[in-house]
Amino acid sequence: MQPALVNEAHTLPNVAIVGRPNVGKSALFNRLVGRKIAIVHDQPGITRDRLSATRTRGERPFTLWDTGGIFSAGESELTQQVRRATENALRESDLLLFVVDAKEGLSPVDVELARMLRKSQKPVVLVINKIDSQKHDPLAAEFDSLGFEHAVSVSAEHGRGISDLLSEIERRLPSPPHDSRFTIHYSLAVAIVGRPNVGKSSLINSIVRGERAIVSELPGTTRDAIDIVYEHDGLKFVFIDTAGIRRRGKVSSSAEVFSVMRAERSTRRADVCILVIDLTMGVTAQDKRIAGLIQKARKPAIIVLNKWDLIKPKRAGKQSAKELLEKTRSRIFFLNYVPMLITSASTGENVDRLFALIQEIQSAARKRIGTGILNRLLHQAFEANPPPLVKGRRLKLFYATQPRNSGLQSADGSLERASPSEKLRDDLAPPEFVLFVNDPRLTTETYRRYLEARIREAEPYPGLPIILTLRARARNVSRR
Repeated sequence: MQPALVNEAHTLPNVAIVGRPNVGKSALFNRLVGRKIAIVHDQPGITRDRLSATRTRGERPFTLWDTGGIFSAGESELTQQVRRATENALRESDLLLFVVDAKEGLSPVDVELARMLRKSQKPVVLVINKIDSQKHDPLAAEFDSLGFEHAVSVSAEHGRGISDLLSEIERRLPSPPHDSRFTIHYSLAVAIVGRPNVGKSSLINSIVRGERAIVSELPGTTRDAIDIVYEHDGLKFVFIDTAGIRRRGKVSSSAEVFSVMRAERSTRRADVCILVIDLTMGVTAQDKRIAGLIQKARKPAIIVLNKWDLIKPKRAGKQSAKELLEKTRSRIFFLNYVPMLITSASTGENVDRLFALIQEIQSAARKRIGTGILNRLLHQAFEANPPPLVKGRRLKLFYATQPRNSGLQSADGSLERASPSEKLRDDLAPPEFVLFVNDPRLTTETYRRYLEARIREAEPYPGLPIILTLRARARNVSRR
């Protein structure tokens, strides 16, 4: 769950990290927020999008922004978008962290950028990075000519000087109103996943109605997993725009290898996964692989069939839409419980319905099947279709129950009080059914799927995987 720290009277102050490519902005971003969000790599221009995260530790919480490298060379189409994203960050920020590379020394680009930052008339802290030890301290003197009053020498990689930088940041942030009271609201984390160039960033931009994620026809534009905070009808969401997942054999650089790993990690940390599929391409083997990642992670999910605007004129309306849904469901049959939505991110058609589907999944997660009904249902399922013999033995069901999500189970099996974030996570927790049987090893995957299907006949649980937990229990053990 992604904590979003907000204030009833005003939003958190914004702090933007700016600088030319490869000076260590992403390493500094990760160091300040305390977790690895931005990809760190020695290839210039790795960070093409604006990344944001909330730093809640310390006396003055703030939102930190990492921008793409300004004046980066190559890929001319992206350069303009990166510059625009950076200029937006300058405009929206309360404090700027101007990062320079002590080991490479002062460059003409640093001088030009310093001039640009002074024009913004925003408070600036000069961050002289890569001062890894005392022997590097003299390197900082060269940057005095830039004329910034506040400068801090740090090593983002090793953590040197970070506490001094945080103190400087807190001193330079605007003073909050006297009646300001910060409270933590836990947001729903939604990961947007899919192959490269299926429209994930366009979908996010359509949702938030802005250019927070860079949209380009070049595959692999989004290399980082970008957290974008958004509020809809009073509910807070964190949309995770993940790097496009390619087949392993098609990963062309180490940066893209990291992107695949980051996208898979984003799937694991999300509360809901939205799998985006390109209607013009149909369901590919890679789409099925990504769907398999969602299934393996046991995450609630929605499938979005994007780019409807490109094929809609060639088809006959509702009938063809129904055929597309049926065809997609047959290809991704193992996620047959997941709701599907046909959209056009570029025109915005049906995009708002995503929130209704998320609410539908939340509502389903709160539903329970009564113990008596559940046991009658499963015993009838066993009688109608007995389990197969496994090494001469057959699975036997004694009793079944659906635990409540009212607490967290500790290692010793006792219930612990849930935190606010964990309680909100329970709103989307997949339904779990505990079956007490003679020997859990006698079950098969096919029979598990059969039992899940019978449970869904009683309660569909749209978008939610069903978790069956089998426990060994002697027939004469009393029930509680």
